[in-house]
Amino acid sequence: MSHNTFGHLFRVTTFGESHGVAIGCVVDGCPPLIPLAAEDIQQDLDRRRPGQSRFTTQRQEPDQVKILSGVMAHPESGVQVTTGAPIALLIENTDQRSKDYSDIKDKYRPGHADFTYEAKYGIRDYRGGGRSSARETASRVAAGAVARKVIPGMTVRAALVQMGPHKIDREKWDWDEVARNPFFCPDKGKAAFFEGYLDGIRKSGSSIGAVIEVVAEGVPAGLGAPIYAKLDSDLATAMMSINAVKGVEIGEGFNAAALSGEENADEMRMGNNGPAFLSNHAGGILGGISTGQPVVVRFAVKPTSSILSSRRTIDRSGADTDILTKGRHDPCVGIRAVPVGEAMMACVLADHLLRHRGQVG
Repeated sequence: MSHNTFGHLFRVTTFGESHGVAIGCVVDGCPPLIPLAAEDIQQDLDRRRPGQSRFTTQRQEPDQVKILSGVMAHPESGVQVTTGAPIALLIENTDQRSKDYSDIKDKYRPGHADFTYEAKYGIRDYRGGGRSSARETASRVAAGAVARKVIPGMTVRAALVQMGPHKIDREKWDWDEVARNPFFCPDKGKAAFFEGYLDGIRKSGSSIGAVIEVVAEGVPAGLGAPIYAKLDSDLATAMMSINAVKGVEIGEGFNAAALSGEENADEMRMGNNGPAFLSNHAGGILGGISTGQPVVVRFAVKPTSSILSSRRTIDRSGADTDILTKGRHDPCVGIRAVPVGEAMMACVLADHLLRHRGQVG
């Protein structure tokens, strides 16, 4: 299987399966002499880690990261820094339960990649989905922690802004609130509502989707390039590559179709610190190049396909059958997608920052 690498100059290759010995990634192209310790990566992994509340899968994985290469103690300061060599990161799997999937190894789970993987490769890993499992996203979060080190001055944050049909009140947006509730929700009142709402869905054995918003601030003007290296196209590709994501929008996104030209255009005036935009419908990107405003991306995550309701399907022989998926699954996989979205934003920005420097100095 190929196509496990993304990025151009800041390049990430992930490896491993959901129920294998370990997962991890190799980050290539990270500049040298950047302070980097396992603790820098662990704090992001801890935010994505499963089993932290009743609202996520109860698989108990510590997700302890090991740095295998690409760093060393600086000979003068003794601080561990990057060397410019590939940075290999390893996360061991410790709580996989492959027996949970033995009853369905010959059946295709509706909504999962079981059928398509077997159609393409002639074999599939039925133990939790193998590479198609959201377990793979821990590797991306680890890579994103490295990417954050490459983009000093830029802040990348994300929040859950919708669960099912229920949206937050944007007038009550509080970034500090994101860390105070298990949903990464910036609206305190809506987070309280989500507790009862998701409890009902979880106890019924069903699942629900969500919308995540990722915001990058401090992004300088000039990142990206016209046509085939647009910052927004690379961001859309990165977000769409996350498991269970079915839609991506930049700035106003699909809402822009309902606006007039006067409403949608971000007018400008000269401010004390240079050009200033009067709005940000473009989401911080024009013509594929960053404007200097916050870069805003949203993506929609579908409901978890593994549910306790019996569903119609077929088996490997082509016979009609029914399936009921047991095991430990997220009632709303969008919750743990929040730090994953941040990681992908950070990786794309790091890549484009290095590409920008390489082209224009």
